[in-house]
Amino acid sequence: MSAQGAEPQPNYLTAGQSVRSWLLTTDHKRIGLLYMLSITLFFFLGGAAATLVRLELMTPQGDVVQAETYNKLFTAHGVIMVFFFLVPSIPAVLGNFLIPIMIGARDLAFPKMNLASWYIYMLGGLFTIWSLLTGGVDTGWTFYTPYSSMFSNTQVMSAAMGVFIVGFSSIFTGLNFIVTIHKMRAPGMTWGKLPLFVWAHYATSVIMILGTPVLAVTIALVGLERFFGFGIFDPKLGGDPILFQHLFWFYSHPAVYIMLLPSFGVINEIVPCFTKRPVFGYHTMAVAMMGIAVLGFLVWGHHMFVSGQSMYGGMIFSILSYLVAIPSAVKVFNWTATLYKGSVSGSTPMLYALGFIGLFTIGGLTGLMLASLAVDVHVHDTYFVVAHFHYIMVGGAVMGYLGGIHFWWPKITGRMYPEIWGKLAALTVFLGFNLTFFPQFVLGYLGMPRRYYEYPPEYQVLNVMSTAGASILAVGYMLPLVYLVLSLWLGKEAGPNPWGAAGLEWQIPSPPSVHNFDEPPVAPERPYDYPLREHDRELS
Repeated sequence: MSAQGAEPQPNYLTAGQSVRSWLLTTDHKRIGLLYMLSITLFFFLGGAAATLVRLELMTPQGDVVQAETYNKLFTAHGVIMVFFFLVPSIPAVLGNFLIPIMIGARDLAFPKMNLASWYIYMLGGLFTIWSLLTGGVDTGWTFYTPYSSMFSNTQVMSAAMGVFIVGFSSIFTGLNFIVTIHKMRAPGMTWGKLPLFVWAHYATSVIMILGTPVLAVTIALVGLERFFGFGIFDPKLGGDPILFQHLFWFYSHPAVYIMLLPSFGVINEIVPCFTKRPVFGYHTMAVAMMGIAVLGFLVWGHHMFVSGQSMYGGMIFSILSYLVAIPSAVKVFNWTATLYKGSVSGSTPMLYALGFIGLFTIGGLTGLMLASLAVDVHVHDTYFVVAHFHYIMVGGAVMGYLGGIHFWWPKITGRMYPEIWGKLAALTVFLGFNLTFFPQFVLGYLGMPRRYYEYPPEYQVLNVMSTAGASILAVGYMLPLVYLVLSLWLGKEAGPNPWGAAGLEWQIPSPPSVHNFDEPPVAPERPYDYPLREHDRELS
């Protein structure tokens, strides 16, 4: 916090403006912005592939692209969106920018490792983009064997190498966060006073470090079989294709929570701010997030109910899948209790938060349906799974990311954006998303399989609705790009705390100085220092 009468320090944006100063920076805030630019690029690349997929599905005939091209398009969409947007989005951008400030630190524990993580991310992205420019990949984002390891004639290993490399970026980020949170908290910043945003990233980092190496080993095994003919996954060589599924989903189901837990952290900051109430059940929220991180490693087999695994194994994974829903439900109930009798504001970040809660709830409830063996057998590999996945990932992770960007944009840039356009974009995204993906629940239940570029004519009406919704959704995603960029020049100055929020990040200037704090910060008395009213005391 700035001392009275002291000359203000240059902020992190103005302290050196050459390209070299940005590309060699070790400032966690600048690295967060480098990630933001890179992730935005990959988001629109993945979105372009999805647009072509939806255009193809407007008619029952395959009349826009050929079948092979269609396979490459949905693979490109999945690989880019999952590994280069959803997994790194909030941790790499908002986590990098905010965690040191929230705990009263000057930077992350390993600044050079932090910069290296961005370069590794970009190197992995270049490998994947190269694979798309030199023929594409047709295996789907899951790289299922033995097709990917032996039979596909596309650029499988270039794309897989990109995913392999970007995994090290996740490991570096997770390690940096864990060490920083353990060792660099300000005096008085006990574990019981950490913002829930920090708790969410701590849980996410545990998953990153424990899960990502499994994916790396799996990709390495695919490469060994593809290049050297080792019999690992191909039955003709004595391998087992189901082994790949076990290894892949052992990482990829916890990876769902790498995408979701940071969004939980964002919502845990937005809801108290715009209800002006301390978050309900702080300790249960923190325990629930850590519980999700642990239980997420135990439910990978519910992706494999139709793979021929033991019936008893399927029952165990089904039970565990219902069990992991408990800490997720705790969060929704606690957010609802925080909203109850709160002074709820309709500001843009709050609209994204409310949209997140609604969409995540639908995604979670349909996840319970897929955790039931009987239902899963009926809707497996149909558009029901596609809709559920997008309600969790897009409705959850992307809504959380956009909510967080809008909430902390004044802190990041020192400028406000036009609130009316922010609200319009939030409503457009919510309406467009539901029109895009809710019809796919019906399509899947009626039996339309995913990854087919032709389909029976009776499914056309619902597919046209879905494509129309995708066009609205695209407008909703383009709007923030326009008005946020314009706000850098046209937006009014934000001041240190335009939302009246609690937390150390709101006690310093906007944008922050290079070293965050001019004086050692003082930890708040409690995590969310909003005045407790009599009603809140009774609930506590």
